[in-house]
Amino acid sequence: MSSPAPPPQSAARVRRPPPVLAVVAVVALLALPVAGDGGGGAHPADAVSALVVLYGVLRLVRGRRRPLSRTAAVVLGLPVLGLAVAAMGAVSPGAGVTGLGRYLQVFVLVPAAVLLLVRDRGDARLLARSMVGLALWQGAVGVHQYVTGTGASYQGAQVRAVGTFGPQDVMGMATVVSLGLVCAVGLALGHAPARQRALAAGCALALLVPLALSFSRGAWIATAVTCAAQLLLAGVRRALAVGAAAFAAGVVLVGGFGLGTTMLQERVGSITQVADAPDQSVTDRYTMWEASVGMWRERPLTGVGLKGFPEHRDGHASLALSSGSETDGAGAGYLRQPLLSPHNMYLLVLAEQGLLGLLALAGSWLALLVLGLRGLRAVRRTGRAGADCGLVACGLLVWQLTDFAYADIGGPSTVLTAVCFGLAAWWALGSGAEAEAEAAGVCAGADAGRGAEPGAGHGTEACRGTGTGARTQAGSEEVPAR
Repeated sequence: MSSPAPPPQSAARVRRPPPVLAVVAVVALLALPVAGDGGGGAHPADAVSALVVLYGVLRLVRGRRRPLSRTAAVVLGLPVLGLAVAAMGAVSPGAGVTGLGRYLQVFVLVPAAVLLLVRDRGDARLLARSMVGLALWQGAVGVHQYVTGTGASYQGAQVRAVGTFGPQDVMGMATVVSLGLVCAVGLALGHAPARQRALAAGCALALLVPLALSFSRGAWIATAVTCAAQLLLAGVRRALAVGAAAFAAGVVLVGGFGLGTTMLQERVGSITQVADAPDQSVTDRYTMWEASVGMWRERPLTGVGLKGFPEHRDGHASLALSSGSETDGAGAGYLRQPLLSPHNMYLLVLAEQGLLGLLALAGSWLALLVLGLRGLRAVRRTGRAGADCGLVACGLLVWQLTDFAYADIGGPSTVLTAVCFGLAAWWALGSGAEAEAEAAGVCAGADAGRGAEPGAGHGTEACRGTGTGARTQAGSEEVPAR
C-alpha cells in the first residue's frame, strides 16, 4: 500500500503567516498602557519596531533579493543627508546619536521595513484594519475617561480623553483615533462589498466621538482636511453623498448625544480666535515658533543640531513663554512639563537641521505624496480594485503633513507615524507604480508571482504580458501572491 502523497508546496506556503503581521504587532502593542510617570522609557512598540527592521533585513538576506528599487532608495534615503550633518552639529555626541536614531527610525528604517513586508493589497488592508481596531480601543478608553471623570485635567475637570497614553502625552490618543478614522474613511470609499464598506463607515462615525473628546484642535483640523481630500479623490459625486451623510451624523452626535458641551463648544470656537485672543497654550506655541525661526536665522544652512532646540530656546524666546505646561489626572499625579519643542515639525527641523535638513525631509515627503497621488489616479482611471488602499495610504500621509503644522514627533504614538509613512511608501513606490504601469498596458507586478518584494524592481521590464492571465500569474487582487 503506497503512502499518501505529501501536500503540495503551494498549500504549505499559504499556511505561513504573512510577514505584515510583524508590523501589525507594533500597532497592537500601542494598546498597552504607558507608565504612570509619563513613560520616560522606551515603549514596547518602539522595541518591536527595531525587531521589524531586523526581520525585514533577514528576509532580504535569506531571499537574496535586491532591497529596494532605485527610486525607493533615493526617496527614503534622502533625509539621511540632512540628519547626518545635523547630528555632527549637536550639542553633545549623545544627543546627536539619540536624535539621529529617532529620526532614522521614524522616517527611514521603519518605513522601508513596512514597504518590504507589505506584499499586496490584502496585507495593506490588514494593516489599515489593525489601525482602526487600535483607534476603537483607545477611543473607547477615552470615552470612558470622559464619562467617568477619570481623564486628563482640562479647565479644572478631569475629562480630557487621552486613552492609555496618560496626561503627559495628550496627543497620543488623538493621533491614534485620527489615523484610525482616516483608515476607516479610505476603506469605506473603496469598492469592497457593501457590508464591509458599511462597517468601515460605522467605525469612522464612532471614532468622531473620542476625537471630539480629545480636545485636540490640531487633530481636528488635520482630520477634517484629510477626510475632505479623501472624498474629493474618491470622486465628486461620492464626496457629495458621503459628505451629506457625515453632516447628518455629526448633527445627531452633537445634538442628540449631548456632545455639544460648553467646554467642547469653547474649544471649537477657540480655533478661530487664536490670533485675536489666544490662550496661554497658543501664546506658548507662537513664542516657540518665533524662537525656532531665530535659531534658523542664526545657522540657516545646518541649524543648531539635533536635540538642540531645548538648549537654545531661552536665548531666542520672549518673556511671553511660560515655564511649562501643567498635567494631571488619568491615573497620574500633578506634573509640570517643560516646553522642549515648538510643536511644529517643519519649524523644529528648520531650527535643528537648517534648510539642508528641511529640504531633504520635505523633499522625501513631497515625493511620496506626488507618486502616491499619481498611482491613485492611475488606479481610478483604469477602474481596477485597490483604490481603497490608495485612499488610505495617501490619506495617512496628508494627515501627517497637515498635523506637522501643529505637532512634532515625540511620545509612544510616534512609532505609528513611522508605520503611516511606510504604508504611504508601499503605495507610492510599490502598488502605485504597478497601477501606473498597468494603465500604460504593461504588467509591472509579474515579479510578485516569483516572490519579489514590493519596491524591488517595478517597471516596464517586469512583465510584457497584459490581461487577466498576466495579473493572475503575478498575483492579482483575487489571487494574492503568497
